[in-house]
Amino acid sequence: MSTWPHRCLVASVVVLAIGCSGGDHPAPAAMSPSESASTEPASVRLYVFDCGTLVVADAGRFSLMPDEVSTLELSVPCYLVEHPAGRMLWDAGLSDELAEGSPHTQENGTVTTVTRTLAAQLEELGLTPSDVTYLALSHMHYDHAGNANLFAGSTWLVQRPEHEAAFGDAQGFFDRSLYNDLESAETVILDGDHDVFGDGSVVIKSAPGHTPGHQVLFVNLSDPGPIVLSGDLYHFPENRLLKRVPTFNYDEGQTLQSMDLVEDFLSETGARLWIEHDSAAYARLEKSPLYYE
Repeated sequence: MSTWPHRCLVASVVVLAIGCSGGDHPAPAAMSPSESASTEPASVRLYVFDCGTLVVADAGRFSLMPDEVSTLELSVPCYLVEHPAGRMLWDAGLSDELAEGSPHTQENGTVTTVTRTLAAQLEELGLTPSDVTYLALSHMHYDHAGNANLFAGSTWLVQRPEHEAAFGDAQGFFDRSLYNDLESAETVILDGDHDVFGDGSVVIKSAPGHTPGHQVLFVNLSDPGPIVLSGDLYHFPENRLLKRVPTFNYDEGQTLQSMDLVEDFLSETGARLWIEHDSAAYARLEKSPLYYE
């Protein structure tokens, strides 16, 4: 099992202090693209896509009281990482099919909305799903795997316990119809951390607990600096602040251990944590076709 890349340690005390702060809500300026995404980049780029929103009915499911959260809305982003050696999609959002008739209300009261399809946002960059080299999902819940079938031609990077759960006795928010095509996709089964491009710039980190094989993603950007995409390690920033574990997580103890692991990594490297479902922080990010690098 590999470890977090030590080459990503930062020298700036200021950056380290920001990365270790409790409220990581960066609003860096995005780079304006001078060329299409179909052109090989000279460095790592990160595109942020709008893959829907969730409005949950009960904060209690996240082990939070109503007066402890400022909103019940959760952003649902997807991310495209471009590297000179290939492209990787991180998380596949809510299904594009939900765009028709949005918003939709689930039996548990959660309202899902999709206003822009992932396919259309890729097309805006001159790309199709077949141009994506790797697919990596933080986990297989429906709001992260909604468009997974579109990328059955990509190489799927998945932790062994998550793969076993996805095609075994997965319960809860796993919807096999959303990712069934991946069963025959070229697949790399992971047993821990994985350096995607072999240079420490994009590293998958095993962080189980929310699901059996949950994982987070480290991306070493120049501006705003190194970041970690949280998956569902945390849903609301208050989950991080108060160290609360949702009631529906697969394993509370594993979740707490993963929280400690990631927090230690943030402290060591000065990387910022982007809580994917944090709607306030997400609103301040520049969206594709702009990008960070």
